Amino acid sequence: MPVHPRVGRLDRVCTREHSLFTPRTPRVVAARRLHRRRERDQTGRFLAEGPQAIREALASPGVVVELFGTPTGLGRYADLAATAAGAGIPVSALTDEALAGLTETVTPQGIVAVCHRVDVPLAEAVRRRPELVAVLAEIRDPGNAGTVLRTADAAGAQAVIFAGEAVDPYNGKCVRASAGSLFHLDVVRAPDPAEVVAVLRAAGLTVLAASGYGETDLDDLTDRGGLAGPTAWLFGSEAHGLPAELAEAADARVRVPLHGRAESLNLAAAAAVCLYASARALRSGRRPVPETRTTTGEMST
Repeated sequence: MPVHPRVGRLDRVCTREHSLFTPRTPRVVAARRLHRRRERDQTGRFLAEGPQAIREALASPGVVVELFGTPTGLGRYADLAATAAGAGIPVSALTDEALAGLTETVTPQGIVAVCHRVDVPLAEAVRRRPELVAVLAEIRDPGNAGTVLRTADAAGAQAVIFAGEAVDPYNGKCVRASAGSLFHLDVVRAPDPAEVVAVLRAAGLTVLAASGYGETDLDDLTDRGGLAGPTAWLFGSEAHGLPAELAEAADARVRVPLHGRAESLNLAAAAAVCLYASARALRSGRRPVPETRTTTGEMST
């Protein structure tokens, strides 16, 4: 089984402590620099931490550049180490101290991968004729952004667009919050939110702005079939919402109804409600209308 020469065979990793990479090993130093956005932008690489993210990254050929792990971590996740080695990806064992420098969590899970960025141009994402898209406009909280990305994936969206001054999708916290969904759908980085709206509309998507002050009620919109076609949802930051000019550029501004006494929903919860409302409408539109039997025994639709 091919592994990095400093490691040797995977079954010997735990017994060769003298060969472990340290914080001063050049490859570890280079990987540690990926905590900085500028370094990620310059190299086109980022760090994926933990077994879930790495498993999904390995499922995409050519994404993982190198796998680092402590002997314990590589032993615990031997399947991932074997998959990486089998694909010709270097598997490098390192000390606990070196791993700590590559992670941002209090209790690291023992493995970290260096990955190539996976984002695609807006034009490419649109060419694939998506039916459901989430646009994160000026959202700067990485945990919120990663959670919305994960939710969009779960709802069946085909693309998530990080628009304007949005957080870097390869920020460590964003990658962790996405729980591997970063590798499942098209991720787009677009500097101009207004251009994103124009391109999506030209591609045939209805553009809806999620807003707590929207004039359109989500339930009413759903009931009258307003979500039955391809849709792009615009979501703004939790603190400031969508920029006014961007909300006005949408085809409608939609509010999630609050039936209780809560003042509002947080961004991730509101996004989940909106995206799943669209997902249900799209799925319902694809199903044939079931026949039902009337009280007289006649068939109707």
